Amino acid sequence: MNKLCPCGSQQVLENCCMPHLLNQSAPTAEALMRSRYTAYTLHQADYLYATTLLSERRYTSKTEILQWAQQNKWMKLEVLEATEKTVTFKAYYFDALGTPQIHHEKSTFKKVQDKWYYVSGKFFS
Repeated sequence: MNKLCPCGSQQVLENCCMPHLLNQSAPTAEALMRSRYTAYTLHQADYLYATTLLSERRYTSKTEILQWAQQNKWMKLEVLEATEKTVTFKAYYFDALGTPQIHHEKSTFKKVQDKWYYVSGKFFS
């Protein structure tokens, strides 16, 4: 049986986010956001780093990304709103202590040379 994609699309992983993870590219900002969530669940720090806008990479590292991805148990993604360049979502997870958490963010994306990148996020409490 094929595994459903963690991004919540109800599609099979191999037909949904996996092609984006393999090609380090996604056709829309929402597809990139969903594939980045999937990358967190699969601990794919290289993809997360590569799909961050080059000028923003100095604020993080692959090691930090991997540590955060691994210390949490990712449960569910809920996309609340998507425009051409922004995606508002809630990512549900259990932190390292087993406490339920909700990461609520409005992410901004930018298309550079026909490729989408994560720029930044505004966090909500």
